[in-house]
Amino acid sequence: MRVLGIDPGIAITGFGFIDKQGHKLTPVQYGAITTEAHTPQEQRLIQVYESACALMDRYQPDAVAVEKLFFNRNVTTAFAVGQARGVIILAAAQRGLPVAEYTPLQVKQAVVGYGNAEKRQVQEMVKMFLKLSAIPKPDDVADALAVAICHAHSAVLVQKINEVKRS
Repeated sequence: MRVLGIDPGIAITGFGFIDKQGHKLTPVQYGAITTEAHTPQEQRLIQVYESACALMDRYQPDAVAVEKLFFNRNVTTAFAVGQARGVIILAAAQRGLPVAEYTPLQVKQAVVGYGNAEKRQVQEMVKMFLKLSAIPKPDDVADALAVAICHAHSAVLVQKINEVKRS
């Protein structure tokens, strides 16, 4: 199974593709989609959307996992992040890819085993799980890989829950 993890943002969207074979997780590609400050928001959203489409087309994930938006004190930032999430979910839906959404708490719980883990702990676990020589930078990239790891660990359970709901 190949998972694309996304940490959405309007300025920086972290992404990470990982393969899961049995219990083994292997990084495939990771990085960040960046947009220029002072560019009109609609142009930034186009850039995020087109980059996400190109990445999905190139690396062919089986599923997309996106970090859920948690309420931010800065409403303007929250709306922009929500819009970036929306264009990424649209890109996945257009390709028929299942989309799973995880809260930061769920990601920390899945990756570190503790929902109140600090960012540095999550980054260290991402490095360890994927056998990386260094923590990916910027932080959004490590966060995206953590979302992908969370889905890789949760996918079987989520699939079984969905099957029970359909019965």
